[in-house]
Amino acid sequence: MNGPLAWLTGGRTVEVPCTVDIEQTFDSLHAHAIPEGVTLRPGDRVVVHGAPAGIPYGQAVSFTCRATVYRAGWLQRVWTEASAILELADLYHCGFEPRETP
Repeated sequence: MNGPLAWLTGGRTVEVPCTVDIEQTFDSLHAHAIPEGVTLRPGDRVVVHGAPAGIPYGQAVSFTCRATVYRAGWLQRVWTEASAILELADLYHCGFEPRETP
């Protein structure tokens, strides 16, 4: 939806180059996808095209491919930020409860 209400409901997409870094070694197991030329905001989704599903153990690779960024609308950004704050508050609540004594 790229109409006049796209700022509110989202639906805009952006095609950008993306740097993908994958490592599966004794020291590290990670995969990072970094879209270039775009600032990600809360609620945005990124789909990377052409990235391998995995690499053999002991290897680290880095390459460039394409990514599609699905922009969140204002409502989704607000909802994402609010739910993140509530989730964080829930972690604080669990971490500081007094220990029960028998």
